[in-house]
Amino acid sequence: MLMGEYNHIIDAKGRLIIPAKFREELGDSFVVTRGLGSCLSIYPEAAWERMIEKVRELPVTDKRGRDFKRYIVSGAADCELDKMGRILLPQPLRNFAGLNKEVVLVGQIDFIEIWDRDKWDVVQKGFEEPGELENVWEGLGI
Repeated sequence: MLMGEYNHIIDAKGRLIIPAKFREELGDSFVVTRGLGSCLSIYPEAAWERMIEKVRELPVTDKRGRDFKRYIVSGAADCELDKMGRILLPQPLRNFAGLNKEVVLVGQIDFIEIWDRDKWDVVQKGFEEPGELENVWEGLGI
């Protein structure tokens, strides 16, 4: 399971170290793409294939479905870890998420989000307003 929060730095060449705990779950190759919000998402191959199967089922006559497919697939890049446990994040994806130097990798059970440090701080401030989160918990029966 991909969980936890890890602070890292993107180097001058656009490389990012993937935490060892995440590397175990990701395997040898995986996909990075645009995430929801201003972040990137990393999917292990199996999770990516499950999502793509669902995306394939979206009717081409549905504009929202076409737009979603374009958003997710056109930004996708295959990644492999180098010997140091790093990946090279493509420049267009770094630009999309506003990733410059300090980033946070956040486990999301079956995928990972990569956030700019400052943007993640803003997202976390939203956790301080528990009303919305309580509604979700209640819906889960927790």
